[in-house]
Amino acid sequence: MKKALLVVACAMAPALAMAAGENNIGSCGWGSKVFDGQSGVVPQVLGATTNGTSGNQTFGITTGTSGCTANGTVRSGWKTAMFIDGNKEQLARDMSKGSGETLDSLATLIGVRAEHRVAFNRVAKDNFARIFAGEASSEQVAAALKDVLAQNAELAQYTATI
Repeated sequence: MKKALLVVACAMAPALAMAAGENNIGSCGWGSKVFDGQSGVVPQVLGATTNGTSGNQTFGITTGTSGCTANGTVRSGWKTAMFIDGNKEQLARDMSKGSGETLDSLATLIGVRAEHRVAFNRVAKDNFARIFAGEASSEQVAAALKDVLAQNAELAQYTATI
């Protein structure tokens, strides 16, 4: 009985570990194709289980099939959200003036290269009111920052890490 429970827990772990995002299945593999456009816990768990138990996503990434590519980049915004949450006041202060240690740390965290730092700081300052609108939560700040950067041709490349 304990072994069966352990097997079920291990099989569900990938699905449960991905439980906080818009597309928790990934962008390729049979699970993401079969359950494309569906939302909610059940389609996500079924899609993740489909990808995990059949090994098709691994095969797809390796061979470039099933909507996967071998040259993709693994990205996650959880570090950015945690950073914003732990440094929200300091980040707001730095962003409002377009410079500062916390703003520099955020730029480093999301991978803004040195040649784009001036533009990043300027865009952050110019859009401060939009990024920190009202009593915005950390998630709302991150989403607004992502939107602002996406509208800038030079900085749009950094949105994948937010």
